[in-house]
Parts: sequence; structure tokens; C-alpha cells
Amino acid sequence: MRKTVFGISFFFMGLAWASADSLPFSTVFKGRDQFDRIVAKAKAGNWAALPLGERTVTIGKEMVGTRYKNYTLEIDNRIEAPSVNFLGLDCWTFFETALGMSRMMAEPPENWTPERLLHYVELDRYRGGTCTGEYLSRLHYLEDWLADNDRRGLVNDLTRSLGGVSVPHSAREMTVGWRHYRYLAANRSLLGPLGQMEARVSSRPLYQIPKSRVASIEGKLRSGDVIGIISRDGRHLFSTSHVGLALRQPDGSLHFMHASAPHNYGRVVIDSTLSSYLYHFSTHSGILVARPIK
Repeated sequence: MRKTVFGISFFFMGLAWASADSLPFSTVFKGRDQFDRIVAKAKAGNWAALPLGERTVTIGKEMVGTRYKNYTLEIDNRIEAPSVNFLGLDCWTFFETALGMSRMMAEPPENWTPERLLHYVELDRYRGGTCTGEYLSRLHYLEDWLADNDRRGLVNDLTRSLGGVSVPHSAREMTVGWRHYRYLAANRSLLGPLGQMEARVSSRPLYQIPKSRVASIEGKLRSGDVIGIISRDGRHLFSTSHVGLALRQPDGSLHFMHASAPHNYGRVVIDSTLSSYLYHFSTHSGILVARPIK
């Protein structure tokens, strides 16, 4: 097993991922001490015996207090690669790291390694579960992630069965704000294909459970459900804007655990009940719900 670089010479668990170049392992995996601490607690507490959702939120709670870091996935100007950063999390990397570790812990403890976690992040984050080394192999929009992961049987999209309704939507954040994305700023030739991808995402229906109905369905949600926040813009179009995990507290209430942006908490927090959280922001219009099943 080689662990020094990720790319043409990076091998783990008998699998190889190849690209024309490679990235240092220190670039794709940060926070080994935090990883080791969580793994040690998981072994001592037999977290592997917990159901997938409970295991996910148990891991998530270990990351509470971690600082929020925006654009965590923009790690290189050219090469796209699965990555983990326990030192700084955004809303997406928080839920996927907790879920990836939870899936990893379904394997024997000797497999609980950074390399294996990267495998599960790749499975979740990339179209078809494979990173090709190209920027657009990543699932950049949550609604696209939901469709792809649901199709592959990794999650169940519960939104419509919980009362979701179709809303007009537009996925255009990245082409509008391309200067904020390291890969796009360095490779403007990606903007055309990116726009085509956004058009495909926008052409599919987007369903949301309106926030006025969320309190009535909170009892049907489980710890570890992935909760996507849908927001409305001034043009009366809707888009996914945030994501976190459902957390059932001992008193039975359903809370929202997420990496909160700097203008709010600036760290991973266990927030108020999900239904009340939505009313903190006038632009929040509803939620989508994905339940990981394996």
C-alpha cells in the first residue's frame, strides 16, 4: 500500500485510482489526529453495532465545534480528487464525512483507515461513484447528488412521499459566481460544460416539503437523514442552498445538525428543531430529505 500521493501511484484496499498526475496525500487528507480520535472512540464504544443513521450522527457529534471553512473542496487548480478535511468543514463536507465514516465502520475495524474513508467519500461525492480526475465528475449540486445517489441505491429520496411538491428551480450558482471557485478561475474553458451540466440539473423537477409542513412530518424523520434546505430567490425560483443532518434528541425532538456559515455560528453546531430553524431565514422555503440505506 502506498500512501504518499493520490493519483497514478496511490493504492488502497486493493483498488487504484489513476490520473495523469497526482496530489500529495497531505493535500487530500487533513486532520489525521481528529480521525484517529473518532476511530478510537468508535472502537471503544462499539459504534459499529449502531444502525447506519445513528452511527452517522454519533460521528457527526464528534465534529461539533469544528470551524466552518468555505470552498473546502477546491484543493487544486487542475486535478479533482476525493478529499477529507477534519480541520475545516462546510455544510456538504460535514454530512458526507460523517456518512462516509459511518459506512466505513460497517467494515472490519482493520479497514478503518484514511484511505478507506476516501473511498467512501468518492462513492458519495462523484457521479456514478467514480472520480475521473475531472472537475465535472463531482456532483456539485445537492439535487444532482440526490438523484445520482438515489439511482445507485445509496439513499432513498423521501421528499415526495413526505408531501413534497414541485417548485420551479434554477441551478446557476456556479456559473454566476465562477470567480469564487479555484478550478473554474484557473480553467475558464470549464464554464461551457458547467453551464450544460447546470441546464441538465435545472431541467429535472425539484421537490420540496414546504417549511409550513415540516413540523407535521418531523416525527417521520430519523437521525442521520440528510436534510437539504431549499431557498427562494427574488425571481421566485428555487434552489438547494444548505444541507445538514437530522438528529433525534433524547426528549424526542428533531434537531438540525450542520456546519453553520461564519455569518451565523461559524462552526458545526446542533441547532434548534428543524421546523423552527427554517423560520430563522425568510428565504428558506422548504426541505428535501434523503435517507442513507447502505
